[in-house]
Amino acid sequence: MNACAKRNANPATNNESTMSNANPVSRREFLNTAAAAGLAAGTLALGGRADAAPGDSEPPRRGDGKYWPGGERLILSVSMQFEAGGEPDSGADSPFSGNPLPAGVPDLPARTWFQYGYREGIPRLLDLWDKHAIKVTSHMVGTAVLKSPALAREIVRRGHEAAAHGMSWKPQHSMSRAEELAFIREGVDAVEKITGQRPRGYNCNWLRRSRNTLSLLQELGFTYHTDDLSRDEPFLLPVAGKDFAVVPYTLHCNDIVLIEGSKFSSRQFFEQLKDEFDQLYAEAGSRRRMMSISTHDRIGGRPAVVKALDDFFAYALAKPGVATARKDQIAHWALADKATRREAEAT
Repeated sequence: MNACAKRNANPATNNESTMSNANPVSRREFLNTAAAAGLAAGTLALGGRADAAPGDSEPPRRGDGKYWPGGERLILSVSMQFEAGGEPDSGADSPFSGNPLPAGVPDLPARTWFQYGYREGIPRLLDLWDKHAIKVTSHMVGTAVLKSPALAREIVRRGHEAAAHGMSWKPQHSMSRAEELAFIREGVDAVEKITGQRPRGYNCNWLRRSRNTLSLLQELGFTYHTDDLSRDEPFLLPVAGKDFAVVPYTLHCNDIVLIEGSKFSSRQFFEQLKDEFDQLYAEAGSRRRMMSISTHDRIGGRPAVVKALDDFFAYALAKPGVATARKDQIAHWALADKATRREAEAT
């Protein structure tokens, strides 16, 4: 850890009660296929960049040098999910999910597993981001933010993006349009009330949006969403007659597969990230490339995972032309650049 990066958040204000909205879809079930496959604003303000020293050549450019602002070769887009404290009383995946308790019996050990996210995980991750001068996007669940307000404010104070992640873990895909509108708006209002920053990006619970989600986001003034796995670069969709940005998410470069520590180790996670980076860095010599990395408060904030992430960023950011950027910055740039790839309207 960086001894100079102080933790100023005060999670002691956190109310440790939990919500009762159960997620009917198991994270474990959702990730089985993805994990197996993975294992066998204005001008974009960039962080964590390995800038050339005075007298050195500039980072390599491709084509006209306009794939990324300043001619960067590869952008790292990092997520930090702020969910702990907003989980339902039962049904949320944890290391104890494989041995469920009888109905009505509270899972007290699982509750402490989630508490780790705001007591230890996010403060440790914040120090890691400071160490490498990385600015991340924090997808914030409204109820989690209301229960840990000082921590939410600390995230924004350190220069990270506050993005929306619903009011609770309740799934949106089966909501009516009116219900979903109220749900999204309530979560946004909670984040803005606590942090002072109004979210411009959105991530649904388990990426499972409804057919109305994108038009609702456009209506509410969002500029992008992340519930897409189809590309290694940002792109645009027409939504309600206007361009809407997509900043793709990741399942395989995602610490959620370490939920039990049984899929693979933190050291194997480092190798996964390194292999992904090396391939994208090679491809970035001739096309726009972005690497998406996702961390979760109670998983990515564990000491072993932070060590793996620390080693990875030390490796990746030492390469010429590599930079990090918040997702709102990437989306703003994509919307302003006429060369950004466009896709047909999503269904």
